[in-house]
Amino acid sequence: MNDAFLRACKGYKVRPVPIWLMRQAGRYLPEYQQVRGEVDFLTLCKTPELAAKVTLQPVDILGVDAAILFSDILIPAEAMGLELNFVEGQGPILSPTIRDKEGVNSLKDIEPKKDVPFVLDTIKILREELKDKVPLIGFSGAPFTLATYMIEGGSTKSFFHTKRFMYEKPDVFKELMNKLCKATLSYLSAQIEAGVQAVQMFDTWAGILHQDEYQSFVLPFVQRIFDYLKSCGVPRIYFALDSYHLLDIISQIDCEVFAIDWRINLDKAVEVLGEDTVLQGNLDPCALFLEDSKLEKKVKNILIAGNKAKSHIFNLGHGVLPNIPAERVKFLVDLVHKISMDL
Repeated sequence: MNDAFLRACKGYKVRPVPIWLMRQAGRYLPEYQQVRGEVDFLTLCKTPELAAKVTLQPVDILGVDAAILFSDILIPAEAMGLELNFVEGQGPILSPTIRDKEGVNSLKDIEPKKDVPFVLDTIKILREELKDKVPLIGFSGAPFTLATYMIEGGSTKSFFHTKRFMYEKPDVFKELMNKLCKATLSYLSAQIEAGVQAVQMFDTWAGILHQDEYQSFVLPFVQRIFDYLKSCGVPRIYFALDSYHLLDIISQIDCEVFAIDWRINLDKAVEVLGEDTVLQGNLDPCALFLEDSKLEKKVKNILIAGNKAKSHIFNLGHGVLPNIPAERVKFLVDLVHKISMDL
């Protein structure tokens, strides 16, 4: 098996530098579109054979060094008792919204084997299919990011209801975070037990917070999850989007890998997080529209900066965009492998 990704997670400088991509199983791939054309998104997530199929597609097509489970960060929200729907052109819709103590109390604890068996069955299929290929990454949303969707009822740009809840009812907000912390722990632990070889926690909306807010309402819960998972023996990756202003606080988190978005150079991230840090990232997804020579220069600069960390895993600073041609993504994977051999 190609274990370059796992060795990099452990701090070894690996050549070529391993690469995988957030949302690497997705709409930019014609093969994915063919499967997706037969079922709706939630059905795809909940059908192990199909979820495994689209997870495997980028491994075979792109030559990436790790697979990431095909699912959605809001699957646990549904398991906790909310209704989840995905509306074309609008995104996820959750109901009812959670904006008070009564709503928080209504949320159920997760029993993964009972509530999300399809996720665990998908993992078992994938471990068998991937045993001679690459490692499998499991994932979850972080408690705060899950909270924003539950409070807002879906996607938002203002986070008005989230911040109002946080400011007006801080104690109740922390009760919600405690419930989501427990659910995330159960969910990730079950994925690890089922066979994933690394886990990534997506804190997509942590960057909307001031440092004080992050310190109070986010950090303790992320720390609790990662501290518990440490004994599970798999690499733990933390990704907080748009969080360069939070890096000094994020550095307090005990995890193997920090994933960085494209808004800060990796060498600057090393200055804050420390030279003993493993970094993942951090090409702007839109950079894939660059002409070959300019993309090559960007990739090389990221690899040079990433070399200052203890080790480096190449990734985008966020997910692959649906309108990126698949051949450009394949070109990027090959470029990373080629350039990194000479650094």
